[in-house]
Amino acid sequence: MGSGELSRRRFVGTLAGSAVGATLATATACDDAPAPADPADATAPGASTPATRPGTPTESRGPSGPRPLYLGTYTSVEGGGTGIGLATYDPGSGRVTGTGTIKGVGDPSYLALHPNGRTLYAVDEREDGAVTAVRLSDRRILGSRGTGGAAPCHLSVHPGGRWLLSANYGTGSVVVHPIDDSGALGERTDLVTHSAPPPGPGQEGPHAHQFLTSPDGGHVLAVDLGTDTVHSYRLDEKRGTLEAVARARTKPGAGPRHLTFYPGGRYAYLANEVGNTVAVCAYDPDSGRLTIGDEQSTGTGSGTNYPAQLVVTPNGRFAYLANRGHNSLARYAVESDGARLRLLGTVPVSGDFPRQIALSPDGALLFAANQRSSTVSVFRVDEASGELRLTGEPFASPVAVCALPL
Repeated sequence: MGSGELSRRRFVGTLAGSAVGATLATATACDDAPAPADPADATAPGASTPATRPGTPTESRGPSGPRPLYLGTYTSVEGGGTGIGLATYDPGSGRVTGTGTIKGVGDPSYLALHPNGRTLYAVDEREDGAVTAVRLSDRRILGSRGTGGAAPCHLSVHPGGRWLLSANYGTGSVVVHPIDDSGALGERTDLVTHSAPPPGPGQEGPHAHQFLTSPDGGHVLAVDLGTDTVHSYRLDEKRGTLEAVARARTKPGAGPRHLTFYPGGRYAYLANEVGNTVAVCAYDPDSGRLTIGDEQSTGTGSGTNYPAQLVVTPNGRFAYLANRGHNSLARYAVESDGARLRLLGTVPVSGDFPRQIALSPDGALLFAANQRSSTVSVFRVDEASGELRLTGEPFASPVAVCALPL
């Protein structure tokens, strides 16, 4: 993959507004930062007040103690970070405080947590791609393994905790690495390049953008932007190998980017980056087959928008979409037990180019990583209406492209 593809992944927005987040709020080196709170500590749901402007919540839906927040960035661009950003957030106020940096990880643009909460995994989104494991108890880097491809942009841990799944955007391949008892990674056990179907309109080849496990655990699915396809595989959990079982095609030129399952796993929602649409998909857990429905609006009108990612609240009542070009969050009501999305409107994200969004474990807060403004916006989610309320001024974080709240 040439430098042009890396530039497309990062966009010129990585250079814009870099001065805003050149430092991580007086962040210190990793060794000087306090250890994070126990990821196993659960937060409890409660009430909130709906609004779309900054304000101070009157009631906390979780514990008063700070919770860990990990931040992904690019380290090889002007104004970028120096590693994985460390922060905490207050579950009641949504306030974010920087606490340090885990250095020694290059271009950690996407992060994932092991199911046991002890190990953090990061992609190294470079020409010679890699994935890295970090033990959270002492923030020790447990080592990196090559992905056999270029620009890995997404990774996830299989629910059993024994396999790491990653997607190489540049070379259009998906990869499996074993995870040992310590959380460290072994050499990859499989790599599959999407050689078919042929690339979609305007694409020169496959671009794997996401690799995740279905909620039932029976299949792993790869979203490929370059071929307008979602590939379904069966993972051999003893050998770590992949068997292709189904392919679902979007409309030509849709450019699918990110798939999010509705709780229960019968339906999923697909964000189409190039076509500026979303689609409701039906999922068959027996066959692993995905059926992609009609394209729907992102709430941004016509023009270039590059929608990034959908998230669904834990109660399954609402879904949110990050609209990068529009700098907004679209809010959807989820209806018919997950089979329908109804657009309710959009809210300004209070930042520039929201690359990724994430909900806190209890669904009470939504975090938006704004790449071009180098900020992270935090919103309180109203449990009854799904309305979003900005909790305060966005947090400065260099070239923020991923936020992982625990």
